[in-house]
Amino acid sequence: MLRRDALRLLTAGAAIPTLSPNLLALFRAAQAQTGSGYKLRTLNPEQNLLVTAMAELIIPATDTPGAKGARVNEFIDVILTEWATPSERQNFLDGLAGIDKESTDLFGKKFMDASPEQQTALLRSRDDDAMMHRVHTRPRHGNTVPNERDQQLVGTFWDVFKGITIHGYYTSEIGFSQELNLQIIPGAFHGCVPLPIEKKA
Repeated sequence: MLRRDALRLLTAGAAIPTLSPNLLALFRAAQAQTGSGYKLRTLNPEQNLLVTAMAELIIPATDTPGAKGARVNEFIDVILTEWATPSERQNFLDGLAGIDKESTDLFGKKFMDASPEQQTALLRSRDDDAMMHRVHTRPRHGNTVPNERDQQLVGTFWDVFKGITIHGYYTSEIGFSQELNLQIIPGAFHGCVPLPIEKKA
């Protein structure tokens, strides 16, 4: 399955984000903290498993690693710890608890105990509801992934979760270099390279 086919959980407005240089720098600073030996600071182990599973359903592994391989869960933990206000952090954690409650109501088991098909159906239902809400209300900054630093964690839980997952993936080395085939740090600028003779005319 192609990555673009797998991203059906994302609404049309939630395309790969174009980030301002400042926001990209902030996200890259958050990414620099993730990796081998990272210790969770906001998410507990159960919440971390839930975040990891949900993010991987949004951006699954295909020919390149998915959200799990890109350590999006750790990126989210950094954002919740260092960026979020206490109310934003609590809203996010309450949203995670809501996912488990909805799974229990629908399937009689928590999200992590549900089948992959049940998990996907639940998240698709969340995404459909969010899309219907956006159709009948003013869109959130024209996109589910706002570019402003102070808007990243504002909105419904699903929009916030999906947006920060996309940002976490596409500012990771895996997402940026392997998926988008871009360079995180551009090569050197050679401003005084002589033009070939045929170009001088």
